[in-house]
Parts: sequence; structure tokens; C-alpha cells
Amino acid sequence: MTGPVVSLEKIDKTFGEGASDQVHALKEINLEIEKNDFISLIGPSGCGKSTLLRVVGDLIEPSAGAVTVNGKSARQARLDQDYGIVFQAATLYDWRTVAKNVQLPLELMDFSRADKEQRTQTMLELVELSDFAAHYPWQLSGGMQQRVAIARALAFEPSILLMDEPFGALDEMTRERLNLELLEIWRKTDTTVLFVTHSITEAVFLSTRVIVMSARPGRITVDIAIDLPQPRNADTRSSVRFFELETAVREALRVSEAGHESGEPAK
Repeated sequence: MTGPVVSLEKIDKTFGEGASDQVHALKEINLEIEKNDFISLIGPSGCGKSTLLRVVGDLIEPSAGAVTVNGKSARQARLDQDYGIVFQAATLYDWRTVAKNVQLPLELMDFSRADKEQRTQTMLELVELSDFAAHYPWQLSGGMQQRVAIARALAFEPSILLMDEPFGALDEMTRERLNLELLEIWRKTDTTVLFVTHSITEAVFLSTRVIVMSARPGRITVDIAIDLPQPRNADTRSSVRFFELETAVREALRVSEAGHESGEPAK
């Protein structure tokens, strides 16, 4: 396939349209995501980041506009299992072992027993949890649970991974370690990632591009290319270029918020 993996054209979303308490969540979103991009969405709370991610994943229908994923509609892409999704809560089943949690989508998709076992082993090795295959979620730390959720989302080899603040509830040290692990997984799987975060540092460290959104109704105000060298490591966060990019994102957020408060579009 040539062209962008994800294409959004003039996406609008209004919840409760026509009601007195309607909420205009997204306004005229235009965005193209290329193969193997790691795109982070960042903006004020309530700006529609998660709504936009769910529109891409066909979990929410837009009120207007067109979504194309892998050259087809978002609905068809979902039916074709083009997506893996990871939310802030790991949403694992406590009565299933780690291995059985990873296997769940493979069971639903009627993979053979041999394929299920092979894919599960591969994914647990990828997230470095092979020794915990027989454990239950309640025996794992929060960070380990999220690694299981990532393994489950990647088990059927989706081309796109949607991640909605997957590390938001974790402590800073765990979050930084999982950021490194996620980049390694991304490098090994060649997956295209759309990632929602409130953290400027996380967005800059992980991404090939950071998309800054305005306060509601959410609009894309700035698309910032992150030109930090790969692979990234702990030293990346202390580089001069990292601080420059952090500052650029922070300033874009400030300008975007100021434009919203004044009623003027951000420049």
C-alpha cells in the first residue's frame, strides 16, 4: 500500500448534537500518519485527544468528515483487525493467567493451538515477561500489567497500535522505563503508533511527531517533527535538542491555550 496509513479529513465530532448540553469535541481535524510513525497527541484536558483516537479506531463515529485506514474505512479496518488498542487501565482478566490473557484475541480470532502458543511465547519474550506466563494479573506490578496489555494488543500483529495514556497511572520511574521498552517494541515490530499523553516529556521522548491540540473543540494547532536520533536512551532526555523540543511543545501548548481563551485561533 502506498500513501498514509491513517488519513483524517475534516473530522468533526459533537456529542448530543442538537441537545441543550451538546459538546463539540473535535473541529475540522486534518491529519495524515505515515507507516511506522510514532505520533503523540497532546493538549489540555478535555480537548478531544482520546475522542480522536477512538474515531481512528472506529470506537466512535465522527459527526462529519472521512477516516481512511490502510486504504479503507475505519470500520473495515477494525473488522480486518488492523488495530491493537491499549488503554490507561490494563483491563486484564484476573482469573486468566498472563499467557491466557495474551491469548484472548487469538482465541476470538480462531488461531490454531500451535499458533496461539507460538504467538504468546513470542509476545511475552518481546515484553520480557516469559518467566511470568503462569502468573495471574493480581500477582504483577502495574507496570508489568501494562506490558501484558501491550503484548495482548500486539499478539495478532496489527499494523496500528492505539494507546490511550497507557502509562498515566504509573510512577515516574516506572513510566520512564516503560517508555524505553515501548520504543524497543516499536522498533522490533514496525508498528505505526498513535499515542495519547498529557506529558510533554513523554511525548517528545517517544515520538517521531507531536500533534498539539487546542482546548475544546479540539483542533490541531501545531505538528512538530521530533528529530531526535534513534535509538533513544536515558541520555536522550539530557540532550540540548531534547530540551529545545520540549520547549517548542510547551510553547505551542501555551499559545494554543491563549488563543482559545481570547477567542482567536492559535497561529
